[in-house]
Amino acid sequence: MCGIALILAESDEEQRIALLLDDLGVVLRRRGPDSLGLKELCLLQEESNNAAEKITEISKMFLPSDDGIFATASQCNRRLEIEESTAKLKLDHAGDLQKSVSYSADVISAREFEVGKACTFGLSFLGASLHLRGINPAVQPLIDDSGNILVYNGEVFGGIHVDRHKNDGEALLDALKDCEEKIGHHVEDGMASIPDTLSSIKGPWALIYWQAKSRTLWFGRDVFGRRSLLVHWPNKKDPHFILSSVSPFATVNEISDERYQGVDILDACHDWEELSCGIYSLCMESLKENFFGSKQSLVSRIQKHQWTNSMINKLLRWERRPLEHQQHGISESHILRSQPECPSSSTAEKSGDFHPAWKLLTCLKESVMRRTSLTMFKTTKKTPPPLAILFSGGLDSMILASLAHQCLDQQCEIDLLNVSFDGHIAPDRISAREGLKELQKISPSRRWRLVEIDGDLSNFSSETKHVMSLIHPANTFMDLNIGMALWLAARGEGFVDGELCDSSGSSCRYRYKSMAKILLVGAGADEQCAGYGRHRTKYKLGGMTTLEEEMRLDMQRIWVRNMGRDDRCISDHGKEARYPFLDEDVVNALLEIPLRDIADLNLPAGLGDKKILRDLARLLGLEGAAILPKRAIQFGSRIARESNKIHFGSNRAANQASAGGAAINRQL
Repeated sequence: MCGIALILAESDEEQRIALLLDDLGVVLRRRGPDSLGLKELCLLQEESNNAAEKITEISKMFLPSDDGIFATASQCNRRLEIEESTAKLKLDHAGDLQKSVSYSADVISAREFEVGKACTFGLSFLGASLHLRGINPAVQPLIDDSGNILVYNGEVFGGIHVDRHKNDGEALLDALKDCEEKIGHHVEDGMASIPDTLSSIKGPWALIYWQAKSRTLWFGRDVFGRRSLLVHWPNKKDPHFILSSVSPFATVNEISDERYQGVDILDACHDWEELSCGIYSLCMESLKENFFGSKQSLVSRIQKHQWTNSMINKLLRWERRPLEHQQHGISESHILRSQPECPSSSTAEKSGDFHPAWKLLTCLKESVMRRTSLTMFKTTKKTPPPLAILFSGGLDSMILASLAHQCLDQQCEIDLLNVSFDGHIAPDRISAREGLKELQKISPSRRWRLVEIDGDLSNFSSETKHVMSLIHPANTFMDLNIGMALWLAARGEGFVDGELCDSSGSSCRYRYKSMAKILLVGAGADEQCAGYGRHRTKYKLGGMTTLEEEMRLDMQRIWVRNMGRDDRCISDHGKEARYPFLDEDVVNALLEIPLRDIADLNLPAGLGDKKILRDLARLLGLEGAAILPKRAIQFGSRIARESNKIHFGSNRAANQASAGGAAINRQL
């Protein structure tokens, strides 16, 4: 999947809604979807004999025109007769529209319905689909024969059965349809609730779901917030409730409409915030017109539901298993003598006394397998597309590269995307080249491609402004530096060293753009394995207890500090970030291991931090990577240093001003 959005507004805002839809269409189109669709519902309030409120609905469906902007109703109607065969519309006796459609992603189809009175509320669902799973492409919004509507941005790696021929969203829509709840959210005997179904999903997701029977809008995102979902609460200036994977102002410089000339990006994005992780519902039967214009009025009508899965609640609380219930591992000498091959799950289960790194290795390999070995939709390509890895040559990315090699067919090429803002002398460029040699040594038959991506902030004025809009509501220089590095990496445009050209040993360097749609990222490893410098500081202040508290805080705020920002920057190029270290089973496995086996901060940097991952790297034969110190991407790529020079005059001045956590200046 690729991106989703919803606008809930009063019907008399039709012109403003149309502009918002066009802008959301532009920013979602940037994400490189294979299809992009719009479904609109108009909810009518009428007075019945008993003065109770009655809501009926009409609907219309749009698909984007060739330039990516949604056609107007009049334009669609002019083409409707030509495209009549692509849509089958059925109007029932109550005036409600129930619709089943089969269509191509290149077709525009729409129908206006005259019902004698205007809508009270309008709901517009936008869904962009990047087809990575299933035999046939699925076009969003997804609509079933009961009138339920789903826009979904995520993957299902477990918890819900997905047939090999189906798309994740289609499987989820089927599962949600079975959750036929009574009005008031009282579940019928023997039936799962919507929170039950969503709580069971393993994998990253954000969704918006319309349950037709109860006239209820459901929305939310997974427990770690691995997929972005921003919310705009209604206010007097802009009285719309909007959910979106990305702000409509993310491409403000690319929208030609005169209404955006001179717009301050920070002001434009100010009213947007990250939706906190969880499951929410809004029953439309009880809505009155006066909820628009006030965040408090709307929030009071939204219900937040509890996760009903015990594992999810454990991960949410980030509760480590009590030490007395944990098994002790074998000695350090055993891990150093072990052969660099991955144990099978059955071997691990039969071994009652094995080093924790074996347990984690088994679980992490399965996580990588789930994220790299999916049934693709039908394609005319004879060779599989490459897989990409955000690659610094450091511990986390080397582990992911080695496991990806074990999980992928030999025909699949692996692109290692490395970003540098200081050419060949940046620390991450040096370690990436050394890491490539180590990977080639342990897996010589694999086609590795190190893509060296060079950045120069002095020439990136427009790109910097664009990334600023993508990272919001995050607004510090650290966020901007990380966002820019991720954005450039995901773009995948750089240079690759080719075959040897002459006897001197020099190689041909050629331009290359990675076409991989899946990008493996090592996010979550440092938070769970004590990889940050502040973890060592906390340990010195209060020992293991204080360290554990800091790591718990990191995991509980990762959704607002990291994941939404990272997802928006990476997805802007039509790439899908996948995070093996944040797989639910991997996180749970780490919580089953004593903290003393995960990190030993009495040892120097490069040895005691992320100790369990260093042991795991040795199991994979990555001796060089196992001793590398932690370097954050903004420092390893040297973007922080270059940014400090531009915005503060020097690295020293920036450090004195605590530049990393400083808010971005509006004149930037």
